[in-house]
Amino acid sequence: MSRVSPMHHQLVPVPIPDAVAVLIAQQLPEHVLAAEVEAMNLAYNIELCRGPRYAEARETCLGDLARVNKTLAQFDPRLIVRGAA
Repeated sequence: MSRVSPMHHQLVPVPIPDAVAVLIAQQLPEHVLAAEVEAMNLAYNIELCRGPRYAEARETCLGDLARVNKTLAQFDPRLIVRGAA
C-alpha cells in the first residue's frame, strides 16, 4: 500500500517552445547570456573530466565555472550552474 496520496503528483519537465526561449533570452543582457552558455559548456566539460588522469583539467573547469557563476549570480542567483564534481 502506497503512503503517497493519489493527489500528489511529481513535477514533469515540460519543454518550452523555441519562440518562448528566444523571448526569454532577449530579456537578458548579452554578457549574462554569454556567461550562461559558457557555464553550461563548462559543466559539460566537468562531466567529461572524470578520473585522476583529468584532475587538473577538472579543477581548471571548476575555477572557470566559479568565475562565470559570479556573473550569473549578480544578475539572478537562480541562474547559477552547479558543477558535476
